[in-house]
Amino acid sequence: MRTHTVRVHPSKERLAREGQLAWKIAEIAAEKVRLDDEVAGMTINRLIDNAAVALAALDRPPVASARAMALAHPRPGGATIFGMPRRARFSCEWAAWANAAAVRELDFNDTFLAAEFSHPGDNISPILAVAQQTGRSGRDLVSGIVTGYEVQVALTKGICLHKHKIDHIAHLGPSVAAGIGTLLGLETGTIYQAVQQAAHTTVTTRQSRKGEISSWKAYAPAHAGKLAIEAVDRCMRGENAPSPIYEGEDSIIARLLDGPEAEYEVPLPAPGEARRAILETYTKEHSAEYQAQADRSLVVRVDTAGRRVLLPGDLERAGEAALLASGADLSSDVLKLPHHGSRSSSSQGFLEAVEASLAVASAPCAGRFGMTQIGGGPATRKRSVSPRPTRGSAPRGK
Repeated sequence: MRTHTVRVHPSKERLAREGQLAWKIAEIAAEKVRLDDEVAGMTINRLIDNAAVALAALDRPPVASARAMALAHPRPGGATIFGMPRRARFSCEWAAWANAAAVRELDFNDTFLAAEFSHPGDNISPILAVAQQTGRSGRDLVSGIVTGYEVQVALTKGICLHKHKIDHIAHLGPSVAAGIGTLLGLETGTIYQAVQQAAHTTVTTRQSRKGEISSWKAYAPAHAGKLAIEAVDRCMRGENAPSPIYEGEDSIIARLLDGPEAEYEVPLPAPGEARRAILETYTKEHSAEYQAQADRSLVVRVDTAGRRVLLPGDLERAGEAALLASGADLSSDVLKLPHHGSRSSSSQGFLEAVEASLAVASAPCAGRFGMTQIGGGPATRKRSVSPRPTRGSAPRGK
């Protein structure tokens, strides 16, 4: 990996294209890199995951509304829409709109958390729709999706949006444009313009996630994908974009993020390096924000041979509090520390209710997630319990 430094440049400096983040993204999209088998397999996994969560939402009113809008735009040789006969084809930007809304409606598709939040699976619907309309191969489709994930994960790692109440779809527009560029085999210059147009048109606020929640929460990424398709279309016709979109004196960074003095570090793959960012993202077990997955764990107490072993899964403090409030008898001889003994779990009240003499931590040796270390960690120091290692603990954490 290489790190690209992004900062604001006054117009008089005339920052060269080759030094701009949008150009670096376009270079990644235009470069032909061999597909890693593991990455290709995971991409197919995410295609299936997206389809599954979309089908589960087909009868929801917002999804039906988005689909009805798309049905007004039939096109021979176009793209398919979830819930419609395969022979029925529609303009790819509208198919992307309807399908992406279905994918996002239940908040059930994959996710990635770093400096910013993201749902990289939102790249799939627009890239797939364009692939169908243009008759691209399965390999082309997978390559385009891999690029979309690569770019969105890189931007999510390097540039925080939510601190300034900007919605994370501001990273989705550019990643979709880049992914379509790879899919279609476009030149670097065309992708560069499309990435900037997509970035410029998909910056919105996080009010869609605050106050009275509306259907726009699902529509926002669908709209971003549609706008990205249209941006690529315009740039393929020779149109240009506001430039430099990230580094200019009135750019996204200068006026909407950390300002003219800001500096960001965006990790990007080096030339020839395999695109593997999709392997860093994760699917959801439950239809809820990723941060809420842990508190939906199944809690089991095993009573055997006169001993009690409590297995609380990945519960965090909110889940522990709910368990305590239920009045359940939690007393046990052995406790498998909740959520690997992380700082977000094993509250004082919970440990006192369990009264275990032995605690077992399923935690990595490196402990980069702030989890309990063998020999006594933050959770076990609250009471006189003895942590013990478990065989096969993952070396890199969960």
